[in-house]
Amino acid sequence: MAVRAMFDVPLPSETDFEAWRAMARRLRLADVPPEAVIWRVGESGRPLFSEPPPEPKPDAAFTAPRAFMELARDVLMHRAPGRLDLLYRLLWRLKAEPRLIEIVTDPDVDAALMMRKAVQQAIHKMHAFVRFRRLEDEAEETYVAWFEPPHRVALAAADRFVQRMANLRFSILTPDVCVHWDRAALTTSPGVDAACAPAEDALEDDWRTYFASVFNPARVNAGLMAQHMPRAYWRNLPEARIIPDLVSQAQGRTDSMVHANPTTPSHRARRIAERTAPIPSDTGAAPESLAAIAAALNPCRRCDLWRDATQAVPGEGPAQAALMLVGEQPGDQEDLAGHPFVGPAGEMLNRALADAGAPREAFYVTNAVKHFKHEQRGKRRMHKTPNAGEVKACRWWLDNERRLVGPKVVVALGATASAAVLGRPVSVTRERGEAGTLADGARVFVTVHPSYLLRIPDAADKAAAYQAFVADLKAAYALAR
Repeated sequence: MAVRAMFDVPLPSETDFEAWRAMARRLRLADVPPEAVIWRVGESGRPLFSEPPPEPKPDAAFTAPRAFMELARDVLMHRAPGRLDLLYRLLWRLKAEPRLIEIVTDPDVDAALMMRKAVQQAIHKMHAFVRFRRLEDEAEETYVAWFEPPHRVALAAADRFVQRMANLRFSILTPDVCVHWDRAALTTSPGVDAACAPAEDALEDDWRTYFASVFNPARVNAGLMAQHMPRAYWRNLPEARIIPDLVSQAQGRTDSMVHANPTTPSHRARRIAERTAPIPSDTGAAPESLAAIAAALNPCRRCDLWRDATQAVPGEGPAQAALMLVGEQPGDQEDLAGHPFVGPAGEMLNRALADAGAPREAFYVTNAVKHFKHEQRGKRRMHKTPNAGEVKACRWWLDNERRLVGPKVVVALGATASAAVLGRPVSVTRERGEAGTLADGARVFVTVHPSYLLRIPDAADKAAAYQAFVADLKAAYALAR
């Protein structure tokens, strides 16, 4: 019976990802199965009856997905002795199962994901519970911390401390590796034991005083505290010395707070209360003027869009106009300026009105929804279409604007505005043009929103769509006259 060759694969350190990656790739290209690999870390001798890793086959090719490489980088920091075998086994299987990493119920994938979770939790705990002490005998201000992470995450966690303390010299000592920042570069040295940790410094009394002052006795939950601040880390925390006393005094301090006389709310608290208080407009009392609508829009709570908007944007134009023009909602620039159609869509609308011979000052211009609905993407606020509930909630304002302005023709720009005006879903493509008469006799004219024209990529298509939009505005203006 033939004996399968065993291949000895040495790595320089437990967490050298690039070395592991190079060796794993070499083995995979040489078609070495997982059971024939003996992973070894450090200077320990080569196992008996083993051979060096073979050279890859000349025509071999294999690419691992990025998701696997990112997973492997985290798993390599775990202390489990079988993690190297697990990672190479996954890499071996990926050639026949390219979507393996997406199958979270697979035992190997599940094991790797659990290791990644444990490593990420260890990094989080390190960020939360490392406490630096100043070295008093150093000529230059230097801070040192001792920590025992459950996994080999010291170097991975160090970047956060560099960001926070870029102008200070510091070292983080752990049993695995020591990380040093000299205000220019991050370096490492071999791990040390706890005896190398510095003694308590003068700042720790100040820290305990601060911790006691912000400790909220009314929110004490000893079980939850132990869950988020495990006792294994307490020996490294200066505040741990006073936590038992603070917890034991919590009930008495809470009783004192409850029975104390009330204090005057801060200006900020009063403003928050004013923003969240019910207002008369929510009772349904009809406004008597456009000025009353404009004044009542900001405190409106008929839907939740007010929470993220800068301000409400009321309609503008003649108090009695033959034409009312209704858009969807304010955009980013309208939200900041407090006026409708002043952004890119407004510029497109103004140009089209001028080409149609329909002066904007002849229109009362408003929106179906008065607050800007958006989602934050980095520093940009991206438009989101209002839902049916938000359109319905704001229709009360639109109906009152129409009652007070009394237009002969209402021009609805886009599907949302058309639905708000007509009270039903509208397909702009099918109903473009005159689309009916309202109960008060106003005639409805449906067309596209000017922002639609901005999104057309082809120049010829955009020009044709623009001319059709100008024709719609000209027809609506003629209908009102």
